[in-house]
Amino acid sequence: MFEIAFKSVLGSRSTVVRSGCRAFATQTTSLSSKLGYDVCVIGGGHAGCEAAAAAARTGARTLLLTQRLDTIGEMSCNPSIGGVGKGTLVREVDALDGVMGQVSDKAGIQFHILNRSKGPAVWGPRAQMDRKLYKRHMQEVLFNYPNLDVRAASVFDLDAAHAESGMTRIGPSKAGLVKGVKLDTGETIPCASVVICTGTFLSGEIHIGEKTFPAGRLHDPASPTAGLSRTLASFNFKLDRLQTGTPARLDGSTINFTGLSTQEGDEIPQPFSFTSENLPNKDNQVLCYATSTTEATHEIIRQNIHRSVHIQETKKGPRYCPSLEAKVTRFAGKSSHRVWLEPEGYDSNVIYPNGLSCSLPEDVQLPMLRTVPGLENVEMVRPAYGVEYDFVDPRELGATLETKRIKGLYLAGQINGTTGYEEAAAQGVLAGINAGLSALNRPPLIVTRADGFMGVMVDDLIVKGAEEPYRMFTSRSEYRMTIRSDNADLRLTEKGYLAGAVSEKRWSAFTTIKHEMDRITDILKGYTLTPHGWSSKGFDVHQDGALRSTYDILRHPHVSWNALQQLFPNLASVNPATAERIRIEASYAPHLKRQQADLKLFHDDESLLLSPDIDYHEISGISEEIRERLTRVRPASIGAAKRMEGMTPTSLINLLRFSKRAGKQNQNDHSSQEAMIAN
Repeated sequence: MFEIAFKSVLGSRSTVVRSGCRAFATQTTSLSSKLGYDVCVIGGGHAGCEAAAAAARTGARTLLLTQRLDTIGEMSCNPSIGGVGKGTLVREVDALDGVMGQVSDKAGIQFHILNRSKGPAVWGPRAQMDRKLYKRHMQEVLFNYPNLDVRAASVFDLDAAHAESGMTRIGPSKAGLVKGVKLDTGETIPCASVVICTGTFLSGEIHIGEKTFPAGRLHDPASPTAGLSRTLASFNFKLDRLQTGTPARLDGSTINFTGLSTQEGDEIPQPFSFTSENLPNKDNQVLCYATSTTEATHEIIRQNIHRSVHIQETKKGPRYCPSLEAKVTRFAGKSSHRVWLEPEGYDSNVIYPNGLSCSLPEDVQLPMLRTVPGLENVEMVRPAYGVEYDFVDPRELGATLETKRIKGLYLAGQINGTTGYEEAAAQGVLAGINAGLSALNRPPLIVTRADGFMGVMVDDLIVKGAEEPYRMFTSRSEYRMTIRSDNADLRLTEKGYLAGAVSEKRWSAFTTIKHEMDRITDILKGYTLTPHGWSSKGFDVHQDGALRSTYDILRHPHVSWNALQQLFPNLASVNPATAERIRIEASYAPHLKRQQADLKLFHDDESLLLSPDIDYHEISGISEEIRERLTRVRPASIGAAKRMEGMTPTSLINLLRFSKRAGKQNQNDHSSQEAMIAN
């Protein structure tokens, strides 16, 4: 399938790349001690790469299965990583010892912080990638990862057993148990957990004008409908279709860049990974160029939109990264739309025209492109196309990304209705960790909305579903001030380490950074002066008589770290990146105190757990619409139920009352059973 159902690189024989020794987590008895692998990950895209590495870090023996070894880490669409909201996800993946941030730092050829003029809570770390470097470095990491084998093979289906009557996991749902995966050769690979990371390959279909053909990516075959899709349907998973697309690739030697505005990288570029000490390409950053569509562009779109089978109201495409056809239709009054011309690498002439995604016929694409300033004589290297694919309603999942219907089956990436490399990687790292922990009989790792954007995304998906491709934005979080891109390691690394998913090497690096931040913060908080005292030292402070520490002074926007060095000469030796993190923490300290009350309410609601076996038809006082939604979503807590669309205060109260009564009844049942056993 997609990144999974592929033919071996070497023909009919599978190819295996074996990793080094098992060097990550302390060994734990696995559920598949007699099997070949604890975890099988299907797909070598961004979700699959993170899932495979994450499962291996838990100590689970892991196998990554993909169509071709040479496409592992492929950047199928845009040559960039990060952005607003997305950059925070990359930092969170890194905080859990994931690989995307480290690889991006090695492959980045232009680094830029979006929203730099605003507060750090909405900063968006972003970098242009060299496609070849990204893929090469990702493959180097995975091919040498402890506990991980990588195999080129075609996965056709799951090996999953339907549970017998009375063994269902959730209410009346038809349940099953993962036993392994089946290859198209007939071979079955036993395992305890499977992570499906199929991207756009699950029954994928490419659209170019009126032409359609099965594929998940141009020149890469899709998974057959008779395989995985049929099996998921047999377990009553709710499947639907989504759409996305990618622009044409352009020959940079035929573009006239003269007169186009440019975007340079940051003078002092910031890495994604908290452990990156150097960016190898920081002194050789490339330029990006800006142009825009014209009325002539839009007219060609309008005249030919009827020739595109991809443009259908019944299929949902990405709202926040729409096709050019969608932009011209939705914003009919706009005379132009911004287009970014982005280099794809140091040794490539190919340009990615960000903003020109379409699915027009090939004979129309070139004339349309040549109406854009700078592209008057452009030549296409590859046409634009749309792709339509199956996805599973993410309300079929729990917070660990394990499916509710099949034990041991986890889903990550576009199969859950998301769009974007970063969203896929974040789901991959969480699903991989939990698949590994489950196979090793250890407690799961739960990331909540209060813990990170990763938790916000997962909660949105499993509670609200995905009516259109889901993309992460900072505005989706109600706790933006606490879950910033700069503090992802402070929020998640310890959590991941305690779960057994962060290596000792990474833990040591984190504790070194944290101890240094704590040491400097204590020094700053320990030195206090009156307003007059601060004024005498040259600091402009409101004369209100209140004592202020150096840490308090640091939050003032006009106070620099260099100015504080005159008070504390030892501060000159502090790493500039560490100093900046301390300054940001100081700036947000007053706001965080006010947000603590909101966080307490959130945690209180999340602690009111709901049984997965509730029969919602027994609850009185709720509407049939809400009853149906509760039955479909099966929220894990009162907090999750409260966030469901359409939930009313009255329904929530009735649900809480029923849950408490059921809980007391269960306690009474347990007490009676214990008394019988005692007698």
